Amino acid sequence: MRIFAFVSLLCLCTNSSGEECRLELLENVDFPGTDIEFVYSPDVYHCQQMCTEHPSCLFFTFIRAEWTRDNRHFYCYLKKTSSGQPSAQNPLVGVTSGYSLKPCPDNQAPCLDQLYPDLDFPGADYRSLFTPDYEECRRACTHDPSCQFFTWLNGQFSNEKIRYKCHLKFSWTVPLTPIVEKKSGVASGFSHTAQIGTSQNFFKECQNKYFPNTNIPGSDFLSLPAASPAHCQVLCSAHPSCAYFSFESTTCYLKNNLAEMVMVDKAGVTSGLPSRFCQQDKNWLRVIYEGTDFRASDMRFVELDDAESCQRTCNEDSNCQFFSYVNENFFDSAYWRRCYLKRGINVPAPPKVTKLANVVSGFNLRKCNTHTV
Repeated sequence: MRIFAFVSLLCLCTNSSGEECRLELLENVDFPGTDIEFVYSPDVYHCQQMCTEHPSCLFFTFIRAEWTRDNRHFYCYLKKTSSGQPSAQNPLVGVTSGYSLKPCPDNQAPCLDQLYPDLDFPGADYRSLFTPDYEECRRACTHDPSCQFFTWLNGQFSNEKIRYKCHLKFSWTVPLTPIVEKKSGVASGFSHTAQIGTSQNFFKECQNKYFPNTNIPGSDFLSLPAASPAHCQVLCSAHPSCAYFSFESTTCYLKNNLAEMVMVDKAGVTSGLPSRFCQQDKNWLRVIYEGTDFRASDMRFVELDDAESCQRTCNEDSNCQFFSYVNENFFDSAYWRRCYLKRGINVPAPPKVTKLANVVSGFNLRKCNTHTV
C-alpha cells in the first residue's frame, strides 16, 4: 500500500493563511529553471516531501527512472519564484512536477512504506548485518533508532560474499542550523516543539554529562554549527557514530574514538558525552541565544516587538524549527523588529539513489501506524 496515494487527486484546498494546497502531480510536465538546488529521491512522493520540508521550496520537478536523455535519474529539483508559481510548464517525457504541501492542513512527515527493488541508497552506512530477507532488514532498521533507511542485497547479488547483507543507514532527524554566527543585535532560538530525538518513549530522564573548560582533542569525524553545548550534545546523541563531543564558540565537534577519551584543560571549550536510551532534556530549546544569528534557512519574516514574541510565533507555526530576531542594536535599522522563521529538512534523505540489480532499499516504518514489525 502506498501511503501517498492521496496526492494524485486533482484538488485545490485553502489553508487559514489563504495559500492554495495543491495536491496534483503533473506527469511528463517540466517546470523549467528557477532551481534552488537538487537532491536525490527514489520517487516523486519522496521528492514532494523534500520540497515540503525545504524552507523556501514552492514546487519541484522529479526525473524518473525511465528518463533517457542523460544519467540524471532520481534527481529532485527544488524550485521557487517570487510570484509563487512556475515561470513555465513544458511537456517533457520522463519527469513529474508538483507543488509543496506546506499550505496543506496536515503536511507532517508521512509513513514511507514503499519498497524499491533494484535501487541502491549508497553511502550513509553505520552498521551492517546479514538477514534472510528484506523484511527482516526493514524490521532491523525500524527498531534501531539511528536507522532512517536501508539497502538489502538478495541471493542473486553479483558478489557472493555479501549476499543477504543488510546495510543500515543514517540521516539527521534533529534540526540542523546551517550557519551559526556571533552577531550583535540578533537573537536566535528554537521552537519548543522541535523534534530532537527518536519517537521512542523512555521513562528515565537523561543525566547530561559535561566537562567545562575541557577539550577532547582529535578523533573528529564531523563538525557542525551549534548554538550551545546542549545543542551539541543533542547532535552527538542523534548520530550513532558519536562517542563524545567538544563544543567551542559556535562549532560542535563530533568524535568517534571508542578506545579512549583523553581530556585536556582548555578555556572556552565544553566537552561531553551523548545521552541515549533515555528521555532527552528539552530545556535548552527554551533558551534565547543573544548575540547569535542562525543565518539562512528562512521561510518568511514578520515584524514583532521582541525575541520572545518571535519564539512564540515559531512555536505556533508547525513548519518552524528555529528563528532569528533582529533588535534595535543591529547596525542596519531597515532590519529592526524582523522575526525570521526558519526550518531545515528532516525527512529521511539518501545521499544518492542509483539503479543496482538484486537489491531492495526502503525506509524505516516508525511513522507508520498500521505496520507489523
